[in-house]
Amino acid sequence: MNKRFWMTALTLTGTMIGAGILGLPFVIAKSGFAIGIFWILFLAGILVYIKLCLGEVALRTKTTHHLPGYTEIYLGENAKKLMFFSMVFGIYSALIAYMIGESQSISMFFTGTLRYSIYFAIGFWVVMTLLLREGLSGLKKVETYGVIAIVFITIILFVWFLPNIEYNNLNSANKNNFFMPYGVVLFSLLGFSCIPELRREIKGSEKLLNKAIVVGAMIAVFIYILFVFTFVGRYGISVGEVATLSSGRFVSLLGVFTMLTSYFVLSFALKDIFIYDFKTPKKRAFVYVSIIPLLILLGIIYFNLASFVMILGIGGVVSGGLTGVVGLIMSMKAKHLGKRKPEYEMPLNWWMVGILSFIFVVGVVLELVT
Repeated sequence: MNKRFWMTALTLTGTMIGAGILGLPFVIAKSGFAIGIFWILFLAGILVYIKLCLGEVALRTKTTHHLPGYTEIYLGENAKKLMFFSMVFGIYSALIAYMIGESQSISMFFTGTLRYSIYFAIGFWVVMTLLLREGLSGLKKVETYGVIAIVFITIILFVWFLPNIEYNNLNSANKNNFFMPYGVVLFSLLGFSCIPELRREIKGSEKLLNKAIVVGAMIAVFIYILFVFTFVGRYGISVGEVATLSSGRFVSLLGVFTMLTSYFVLSFALKDIFIYDFKTPKKRAFVYVSIIPLLILLGIIYFNLASFVMILGIGGVVSGGLTGVVGLIMSMKAKHLGKRKPEYEMPLNWWMVGILSFIFVVGVVLELVT
């Protein structure tokens, strides 16, 4: 495996690991560790499969697009709008959750309280907005070093907390909350938006794209399980919505790294959607990506509209469900309409599309009504 392969795999890992990981212990502690691990592994298998299908779509297409652009080619203008809504809803949800979690983590790290979170949210937004101007070279730097830092700190926390793990916290289960982790787990596993970026990053080694997707996703899943084991085992149902805030200043540093990397990649992906798929001028696209999330965040804080975990859950089921369903249908069409022979092909038929779509629809309903 060459350097380009690992940078591509780590881009996916860094996109997946963000605010979602910090919300996992809270919802899994409420349902039970075994139930939470079931949802992580079950949904990871489905989403890795869909990511591989989307990777095949990118390889079948000669021109450069983001997911809405690919959707227009294979499914038409109306489907493109649906994919656009799905991705923008998911990315804006993620960026807002990141700013909330990041500001709280930085405030805890520097001041020991959450009192100054709003000021750190604005400061974090300024720094990330400036980084966004660096483009793809900045993406590679942030992802590679950010993911290494996340893995390193997570392992340190596991070793540090291991002597204080309460195994009773890991043995309990609440069947009444069986579906509670679904939305947050789905959110934590998304990463659809970076698939076109992976196609660009691995240029020249396209035959390794499928392996990069699998490896990148599995690294994230391993970190999730280790993280959930550590925090649910240590704190049980008393763990906070932003898990790292339960352990004081040093541990909040992990929250800073997890959201920093993913915020940057999602911002970059959203900017590309506007530029490549909607022919938006670069300056206007930059405004859409940087200004709008900040305004929405300030509105949510002022009117107290949603919590950290609520944003993750709703963003996960709406964006994940829509993107998954549209992406699978697009993959079926691309097998017949694609203009380029892909380096790999995924098995897919209408029965599989129907079953997976049903799972997503059920998840949306359960998240919104429970």
